[in-house]
Amino acid sequence: MTDAAPPSYTLRPATPADVEGARRVMLDTIYRDFGYGYVPAWHRDVVEITPTYLDDPRHLLLVAVRDGEVVATTGVRSGGPVHPPHPRWLAERYPPVTTAQLVRVYVSSGHRRHGLARTMVHSACDFVAATPGYDSIYLHTDVNVPGAEAFWRSMAKEVFDARATGEHGQGVGTVHFEIPMPVGRDRRDASRSA
Repeated sequence: MTDAAPPSYTLRPATPADVEGARRVMLDTIYRDFGYGYVPAWHRDVVEITPTYLDDPRHLLLVAVRDGEVVATTGVRSGGPVHPPHPRWLAERYPPVTTAQLVRVYVSSGHRRHGLARTMVHSACDFVAATPGYDSIYLHTDVNVPGAEAFWRSMAKEVFDARATGEHGQGVGTVHFEIPMPVGRDRRDASRSA
């Protein structure tokens, strides 16, 4: 499933040296594209990048780097939707231990339309497939952000459109998605030996 990084970009797991650049991309996106700014309950991982992504072997933060600058991020962490604000049935469908959640799929504005997000999502899904204990890949997005809905619909299956419920507040267009679990080498090997 993994695609090659677009020319002139390097895609790789984040290192401690990438933390500040990744945080800048995340905060720029949260403030400029989302329009509501940093919300501690939703964005704690943006401040705590190292313990959230770098210190946990079941988590991953991918970065795209060009000319030494982090220009895109994609995160994987354990956990699904939490009730509340999300519906109980949705939280039960995606239990935190066996669900890999895709988060922080952000590309700096000057680097969009080069296939970075799609390539990084494929790489993140390959990581999930190779990591023991994950059964599903979940994400939610604010479809009011230009391009977000079309992008996710091209890669994922809608599970629940929460725009009518207002679970994240007035004007936030949350839609929940699931990406089919790729068949990774480790999963194929495990099924053969079972």
